[in-house]
Amino acid sequence: MADYRIFKRKIYSKMLQWKREHHGETALLIKGARRVGKSTIAEEFARREYKSHIVVDFADAPTTVWEAVQNISDRDYFFTQLQFIYGIKLYERKSVIIFDEIQKSPETRQAIKYLVKDHRYDYIETGSLLSIKKNTQNIVIPSEETRLTMYPMDYEEFRWALGDTATVQLLGDAFRGRHSLGDAVTRKLMRDFRLYMLIGGMPQAVSIWLDTKNIVEVDAKKREIIELYLDDFLKIDPSGKASRLYTAIPSELTKKTSRYQITSVLGRSEGKDKIGELLRNLEDSLTVNFAHHVNDPNVGLPLNADYSQYKMFVGDTGLFITLAFWDKAFTENIIYQKLLSDKLCANLGYVYENVVAQMLVASGDRLFYHTWPSVTSNHNYEVDFILSRGGKICPIEVKSSGYKTHKSLDVFCEKYSSRIGERYLIYTKDMHKDGQTLLVPVCMTMHL
Repeated sequence: MADYRIFKRKIYSKMLQWKREHHGETALLIKGARRVGKSTIAEEFARREYKSHIVVDFADAPTTVWEAVQNISDRDYFFTQLQFIYGIKLYERKSVIIFDEIQKSPETRQAIKYLVKDHRYDYIETGSLLSIKKNTQNIVIPSEETRLTMYPMDYEEFRWALGDTATVQLLGDAFRGRHSLGDAVTRKLMRDFRLYMLIGGMPQAVSIWLDTKNIVEVDAKKREIIELYLDDFLKIDPSGKASRLYTAIPSELTKKTSRYQITSVLGRSEGKDKIGELLRNLEDSLTVNFAHHVNDPNVGLPLNADYSQYKMFVGDTGLFITLAFWDKAFTENIIYQKLLSDKLCANLGYVYENVVAQMLVASGDRLFYHTWPSVTSNHNYEVDFILSRGGKICPIEVKSSGYKTHKSLDVFCEKYSSRIGERYLIYTKDMHKDGQTLLVPVCMTMHL
């Protein structure tokens, strides 16, 4: 069984655009969570688009590389040393040097300014946890970087991996034409989509599924990735609090409260500055997606966001499902069978909210939501996500079933009627129009 495959990824076209438009005037920085495929795509790009390339992996670099880095200000010496160390010849304006895990060598990242100015070669940096204090302390972050964020495989990339290049495009055509798909086709599409939710978009997990069709082995790989994340969190926060914030995401979402309640996870002993640093580090890891509350929902959502009130989602829903049952053996994880058979019980509906968050982020949207108290009862209304499209806002309510009720959405749209564009209920059945609300199967989310 192969350790990994080279999957088709959408970021490749953006990398190609960087090469064609910048002509070596900036370095390309690819940031993303661990194991999303940054190193693989960088090497594949270098292999296909350059005459030669050198990969300097700072996570496993020999002593001779670190000695060369100490003399990086002498470019002739530095380039000569790299060629001898790796046994690869570099060609002016036809070669690229990949600095993998660049966060482990802050001095190399700082030198990017001068390497780019030298203009002999192109440079690609890959890394995670790039803004953690210890990785930026005492260095000047270069402005000569074109930055791209790489996420887990989105649903279209997942379908490509399974050999299906048509479905997501056809879903887009149906969405734009407001065409229903029929119940039988929708059931089939939802079965396919639930497989994506179950496996997730981490390339190693997808590769194992393609090799084995064994969900137990996929689950083992996902647990390995989560352990890697937890180890990373412990390195940046030995107290273990960052790890606790991450592992508590499923339980916090289950509570259906209007925000992530950090005191229920860490207690009340943490100061505001410490909590702020923990949250910044989690956000920088790109393992989580934050949704912030909007106090006054309107175009220009960030201007009205309350950054002290937020929800957290796991960056990959496949990892989310494994994390939700972290304390159980695989055979006890009934969610796997229930997901595939569409018998997910109501209190597990947060899985759908997590995957919608993941899909919106992959499509380039920032996440915002809104809650407000009912004037006739003691409960709160909530719109799960709000998008900004043109001069209007588009509220979204997410259902984990085929229920077509959307009270919160209706009240929200009545309250802010002059600001509303499209209004969406994302659920598990066929596309349908209910008054002014468009009911959309969750597998179409990327087309909103």
